[in-house]
Amino acid sequence: MKGQRSKVKGIYEIRRAFHFSPMTFHYSRFTFHLSLFTFYYSPLLPYFRNQTNFTMNLHEYQAKELLKKYNVPVQEGIPVDTPEKAEEAYKQLKVQTNNSFAVVKAQIHAGGRGKGKIQGSEQRGVAVGKNADEIKTIAGNILGGTLVTIQTGPAGKLVNKILVAQDVYYNGSNPVKEFYLSILLDRTKGQNVIMYSTEGGMNIEDVAHDTPEKIFKELVHPSGGLQPFQARKIAFNLGLKGEAFKNCVKFVTNLYTAYVGLDCAMLEINPLFKTSDEKILAVDCKMSLDDNALMRHADLEALRDTTEEDPTEVEAAKHNLNFVKLDGNVGCMVNGAGLAMATMDMIKLSGGEPANFLDVGGTANAQTVEAGFRIILKDPKVKAILINIFGGIVRCDRVAQGVIDAYKTIGNIPVPIIVRLQGTNAEEAKKLIEESGLKVQSAILLSEAAALVNKAVA
Repeated sequence: MKGQRSKVKGIYEIRRAFHFSPMTFHYSRFTFHLSLFTFYYSPLLPYFRNQTNFTMNLHEYQAKELLKKYNVPVQEGIPVDTPEKAEEAYKQLKVQTNNSFAVVKAQIHAGGRGKGKIQGSEQRGVAVGKNADEIKTIAGNILGGTLVTIQTGPAGKLVNKILVAQDVYYNGSNPVKEFYLSILLDRTKGQNVIMYSTEGGMNIEDVAHDTPEKIFKELVHPSGGLQPFQARKIAFNLGLKGEAFKNCVKFVTNLYTAYVGLDCAMLEINPLFKTSDEKILAVDCKMSLDDNALMRHADLEALRDTTEEDPTEVEAAKHNLNFVKLDGNVGCMVNGAGLAMATMDMIKLSGGEPANFLDVGGTANAQTVEAGFRIILKDPKVKAILINIFGGIVRCDRVAQGVIDAYKTIGNIPVPIIVRLQGTNAEEAKKLIEESGLKVQSAILLSEAAALVNKAVA
């Protein structure tokens, strides 16, 4: 359930794997924690999380700075983008912490960095150094390299920035311990849920898969908020006592306040760390913000790193198109999330593979259709394009005119185009396409359209 599951070829296999019906799958996508581990940075996340907007992922160093504003203790660190700055950051941390060890952490939007490696080397994405020279060498090995992890797929991600962080495994009178904790929305319950485990660290995916009984859940009603007894219950279930227990209660309380205050879609702390002197720290943090709430947080919107997002998805967002890139060979342009899922299922059942999810919405016009065409055609694997529009709010003739205008503006489109238009002004739309003289194939039934697609890609 990990690794390449983040690089899927279509929704059909995922839905079958989780035994969800289309509607249940769509609205409860992230209520199950096993899927959270494998799909947090998946290219499908923006669509499944919210069918009209993307969520916004933050880097670790950005998330930690935000948590500090809510009095959540974190592992201190300094983000840098050159080996020389990494060396200076190490010296600064050494003075602050009185510790000669420090950690260098690659900053990318993907998990599994500790086990991942820079392409062409044995350099891990997270490494410990004990002096300035080692930190500078590690930084030089990571920066500018492509880090391949269990969540990035073989293509990996380019590392433009690193975090030089304090070492938290310092000696003390008590043993250290790694835990896991995350907060997200359980859509089936209509409540926030705090997921936590005594088994945190790099192997948390294995814990969730092999020993799910070690994953605890605490539901929090949004109107009532996190109650003090719930925070104490979490600390108790983690096996903490004394000062560590008190610190954990404060940590969980402030973390939940941050989750709500920042309008997070998901907030994950792994590991949640107990130091040898009984402090509770967020050593790593993954934070995803709800785009629908960014109008309340102009300062947070400025933190978006578009270099970590798929370029085609960034371009689509500029045109108010909901686009998610997949790995298939049939480009899809549809209006409505439910129809899009049905269309991709039909393509899959007919022998094709969806190359994308593209919802043009209810206000499609010639400009949005043309933008959709250009985005789809940027994928060299696309062998055919299926346009499936049900005219409820959007008029079919408007979409048809958009297809014609786009075809003429772009020029020669090297792949077959299959169009199925039903609903408002469908007859007018069909007439427009037939009289255009363009090489566009039309269909009435979705099964007919899928058959034409199958013939095109065979």
